[in-house]
This record gives sequence, structure tokens and C-alpha cells, in this order.
Amino acid sequence: MIRVLIADDQAMVRTGFGMIIGAQPDMELVGEAADGVEAVALARRLKPDVALFDIRMPKMDGLEALRLLAGPGVAEPVRVVVVTTFDLDEYVHTALRNGAAGFLLKDSGPALLVEAVRAAVSGDALISPSITVRLLEHLSPPAPGGIDDGGLSPRELDVVKLAARGLTNAEIATQLFISVGTVKTHLGSVQTKLGARNRVEIAAWAWERRLVG
Repeated sequence: MIRVLIADDQAMVRTGFGMIIGAQPDMELVGEAADGVEAVALARRLKPDVALFDIRMPKMDGLEALRLLAGPGVAEPVRVVVVTTFDLDEYVHTALRNGAAGFLLKDSGPALLVEAVRAAVSGDALISPSITVRLLEHLSPPAPGGIDDGGLSPRELDVVKLAARGLTNAEIATQLFISVGTVKTHLGSVQTKLGARNRVEIAAWAWERRLVG
């Protein structure tokens, strides 16, 4: 069973998400928090497989709670999917840099929420498509002199571009006619070369360099 923790200051949202999670045969709700401080404490105590965090919460916002649980230097990071009403650029960038394993808008719908939880568990990351498009639109153009490839091989760049578009390992494997194991090997190599901690940071690196069209 995938153990899920929900943190949101609105009781109706927690109830709604809880019903969605509870309706899945492979998921269970293990805890609820109404503020960021409680969310961090529960996550450290319950060690959920995935945590769903709102951004705007009392006592401590979701981005700071995310940093404490999954940010740089955290020994055993928690997989946190940010689920919020607000898609401000600063929120998205901060969440990605603080180790988010996904970023969804609350109006994304139940199916995408469930998909994001499963993606986080499998090591993938799901970002709302509308957010991906806006990130691309607001990024500065690449510096003159060509694209910075980060020392990646052409095949690794192929994998990175597809991962940045939100494709899962299985979907990347199908598109490139390689095995899922080979995709994982490429992504592991990419993480080492780029110094990225997770798939989301790889995607952010690709977005920043305009590698995704």
C-alpha cells in the first residue's frame, strides 16, 4: 500500500483528497495536517511514501515545510507533491529547487492527483501541463554560443527532453525503443553529471536551457 499524508489548512480539501486516496485499492491515508509545522512533525513521525502539501498554510508555509523534508542536505527526503491553487512562477521554481516530487494545481482533477502520487513513488515526477507551458514561456532565451549540453551524450539528452515533458520511464522507453532499465541508467548518469538530486531538478535544468519545445 502507498501510504499518503495530506497537509492543507482547509478541512474540505483534506476530506476531498482523503476520499480520492481512500478510493484507490493500492493507497491509504495515514495522516492529515492543518498547518506546516504539524505537517513536518507528522511526516517525520509517520514516514509516508508520499505527502501532498498545500503552499499557503498557517505557522509554516508548504514551501518551507518542503525544504525541511526534501531540500538540500536532507538525509532521508520525503517525496512531497505540491498541490495548490496558486501557480505563481516564484512558487513553482522554489518548490522544484526545494525537492518537490511533483507540482499540481488543485483543479487538475482526481485522476491527475492519483497519477502524481504513483509517479512520485516510482521515482517519476508529474507537473501540471499548464505549469510546464508557462515555465517555458517565461524562461530567458539561451545564451549566445549554442546550447549548454551539460556534458550529456546525445542519447542522454533525448531522455532528458522527454522526462522534462513529463513522460514516465516506461513512456520514454517506448518512444526511444529502449528498455525501462536503460532509461533508468541514463537518468542516473544524468543526475551524476548535472549534480541533480531528482528527476524534477533534471527537468528544471532542461527547461532553463530551452531544451524542451
